[in-house]
Amino acid sequence: MEGQRWLPLEANPEVMNQFLRQLGLVPTWQFGDVYGLEAEVLSLVPRPVCAVLLLFPITEKYETFRQEEEARIKSQGQEISSDVYFMKQTIGNACGTIGLIHAVANNQRCLEFEPNSPLKAFLLQSAKMSPEEKAAFLEKDESIRVTHESSAQEGQTEAPSLDEKVDLHFIAFVNVEGHLYELDGRKPFPIVHGKTTEDTFLEDSAEVCKKFMARDPQELRFTVVALSKV
Repeated sequence: MEGQRWLPLEANPEVMNQFLRQLGLVPTWQFGDVYGLEAEVLSLVPRPVCAVLLLFPITEKYETFRQEEEARIKSQGQEISSDVYFMKQTIGNACGTIGLIHAVANNQRCLEFEPNSPLKAFLLQSAKMSPEEKAAFLEKDESIRVTHESSAQEGQTEAPSLDEKVDLHFIAFVNVEGHLYELDGRKPFPIVHGKTTEDTFLEDSAEVCKKFMARDPQELRFTVVALSKV
């Protein structure tokens, strides 16, 4: 991921909501914290939920798993709906913005945009592009870059410098045509995690998040946020 580097976005729902508002998303759906993955805690999250973002540490154990997973899928194959919007990440530290784009792009049927929304324009123009072409298109999109930079400096913690190595990474979970997809711009393709429904989507996403945590039981740096109707 040489080339452009952005400041990392904080896993803070207020920052994410402001970022999306500035890009023209009508705030009828908003991100909120998910404070735990147990059933009773998930029951407190406002419904319906249309997307989940997970922030997690990139560790040696995770990287080993990621390479094994990629090799397994390449040999066994998987069926991916042509309706899944997926893009690669070529900009350093842009995973927060790419996670938000994945969350919004795959839920356009239920989200509303302002008439001149820069995000809606980006999604419309990039819809038919390959994951690599979408990544290159984002590199040239000034309105999203500027909004990302201002949002990255809005968080409660001091933003790290551009050169500081950040080992935390955002991915998105979405429901497309009744299947749970993990969308990660560092991976070559979406990952299908079986079937899901609108009613069980949050619980199904939580089960996958638990697997990330189980792979690195010593780690505490996990954050989950959900995009809920308000």
